[in-house]
Amino acid sequence: MSSTTPSQPIPTAATPRGGARAEWVTIACFVLLAGALGVSGYLAYTKLFDVSMLCVGGGLFDCGTVRNSIYSEIMGVPIGLLGFLTNLVLVGVLAGQKRIPFLQEYGPLLFFGILLFATLYSIWLIYVQAQLLQAYCNWCLAHEVIVFALFGLSIVLLRRHNLALDELEAEPA
Repeated sequence: MSSTTPSQPIPTAATPRGGARAEWVTIACFVLLAGALGVSGYLAYTKLFDVSMLCVGGGLFDCGTVRNSIYSEIMGVPIGLLGFLTNLVLVGVLAGQKRIPFLQEYGPLLFFGILLFATLYSIWLIYVQAQLLQAYCNWCLAHEVIVFALFGLSIVLLRRHNLALDELEAEPA
């Protein structure tokens, strides 16, 4: 019977520093992405099929004004559909980070980059609602809050990935 203890695995992008304890960030991202897919899917569905939206009534909330504005599409494509497709890409990037070599190396940076753009675009959309339309859509705001939360978590994932790479480089060959 050997008295040696198994060595700890070397951290990589696929097995980041912190092991299972650090997995909560990835799980939180998947949970938030499920919510984002639900919200963006609902927004895309109501726009594509001209279905009336459930909306907080009164005051500054007027989902119809936001949904039917010139800002609700890019070159004829509903923003909700673009958001849904972006969320699908994010799920793919996140899920592929343990299986696909390219995503093992660049996945956290790609995830961060997509969410950086999505965050900046969400800030623009909030500006449009507040200043140009003077009407808010509760579904749009919910999606934007999810994007902000995902962006924060993407920073944690990117930092964790970079720390793991630094540790790999510091290991003697």
